[in-house]
Amino acid sequence: MKGKLYVVGTPIGNLGDLSPRGAEVLGQVDSIAAEDTRVTVKLLNHLGIKKPLISYYEHNLREKGEQLIEKIKAGADIAVVTDAGMPCISDPGEDLVRLAAEQDIEVVVVPGPSAAVSALAVSGLSTSRFSFEGFLSVNRQNRLAHLNEIRFLPHTLIFYEAPHKLRQTLLDLYTVLGDRRISLCRELTKVHEEVLRFSLSEAMAYYEEKTPKGEYVLIVEGAKGSKEEMTFEDAVELGKSFLQQGDKRSEAAKKAASESGFKKSDIYKALLDEE
Repeated sequence: MKGKLYVVGTPIGNLGDLSPRGAEVLGQVDSIAAEDTRVTVKLLNHLGIKKPLISYYEHNLREKGEQLIEKIKAGADIAVVTDAGMPCISDPGEDLVRLAAEQDIEVVVVPGPSAAVSALAVSGLSTSRFSFEGFLSVNRQNRLAHLNEIRFLPHTLIFYEAPHKLRQTLLDLYTVLGDRRISLCRELTKVHEEVLRFSLSEAMAYYEEKTPKGEYVLIVEGAKGSKEEMTFEDAVELGKSFLQQGDKRSEAAKKAASESGFKKSDIYKALLDEE
């Protein structure tokens, strides 16, 4: 009889945020796959739980993932956790869940905190529609290409960023997106939790004088340009961005037409010609 894979959300800072069900599952599974076992063992010690830990991270995910799947097929229950927050969100756990799904293994989610949604909630920006963009590429050309793909999206944008890259990222956001409102959330639920609300130009000036510290979630205001200000090329780029988010060509053209004022059929043909 196959075991199960449990996707367990863990605290993003304050250990008191782990749910009772999360603690129960971690105490019951046969072993725990962790992005960094040194981080996870602190949580387990806090809970008084002793379980075998398996190191599972970006650079060994394929080899270890297949080993974990074999253990589950042999009857073991395994939990996957990340250093902080929900596994599989900008996290190698995504690959493990995919392997489990391919092998018809039951995957059970145990919800927990998410830095992205927590930051969005306190950002002061619109929460009705948002796009999670994760970490931008370390390659500047790819990073700028990514930002150009999403610059016309009208909904709130969410990014993760490390402190040593923050200044460059703020500059790139300002260069491509313009001087929008931004909320910078750092060290959420920890002792030095901070939420700063600026325009992008103000944020750049602030961090010229102050050294970035801690892991950041950046919440950026969506595009506000009117339909009259958009060119047909802009509308096609917007359609491409919807395609990249998983929409079918017809739906992408329809959305781009609604937001740009150009005809759906013209945008559809342009998207077709791009292939």
